[in-house]
Amino acid sequence: METKKTCREAVAVILPSLNPDRKFAAVVDGLIADGFAHIVIVDDGSDAQHQQWFTQAARYPQCTVLHHGVNKGKGRALKTAFAHVVSALPEIEGVITIDGDGQHLLPDIVACAEKMLKNGDKVVLGCRDFDQPGVPPRSVAGNKTTNRMFKLFYGITISDTQTGLRAIPRRFLPRFIEMEGERFEYETNMLLQMKKQGIVFLEQPIETVYDPEDYSSHYNAVKDSWRIFKIMMKAKFK
Repeated sequence: METKKTCREAVAVILPSLNPDRKFAAVVDGLIADGFAHIVIVDDGSDAQHQQWFTQAARYPQCTVLHHGVNKGKGRALKTAFAHVVSALPEIEGVITIDGDGQHLLPDIVACAEKMLKNGDKVVLGCRDFDQPGVPPRSVAGNKTTNRMFKLFYGITISDTQTGLRAIPRRFLPRFIEMEGERFEYETNMLLQMKKQGIVFLEQPIETVYDPEDYSSHYNAVKDSWRIFKIMMKAKFK
């Protein structure tokens, strides 16, 4: 009798990265230690000074490192990884996308993967709780603004529109490869196209993790909300 595969064997972890650092290495090491058997890493045009982290990851037999010669954007990096899974990993039942900065914790990655496998035909989104104490006010404002826009313009009720932790059943990967978007707009288009194509999603509560230094240098609530608004309007009237 065949033993049922665990999520660590049945799901491929997708990890796009540009100029990674020690946090990336810690994420990879953590996944390996936890037993994940398939990790697909995409080097999205990183410079020579950061190649050591990909070389280090490639030493693990569980890791496949794919390289873009130039930076093509997160959307294209995700599509590159999805295409690899479709063509080279026929035994995989789905994928889970994560970020390489440590904000997605192992128990949450596992919970999303298990929920996706249990339901079979639904995407699972790892959603942060922006009402809990300690969440930066700018993040609360930005997230609630984009949540309202998704509800108003598309009738989509979602608690975390910007989550990068997403578990996707294998059957949907060809569709996700064809979705529009090469850079960060791709993750927004994912949600809009799921609505249009009737792909149902479930939410999985996850821990909210912030690196104050990294957050303060990269997050702009007004700019990011405006960027998402433009993507939504373009899709609405296309």
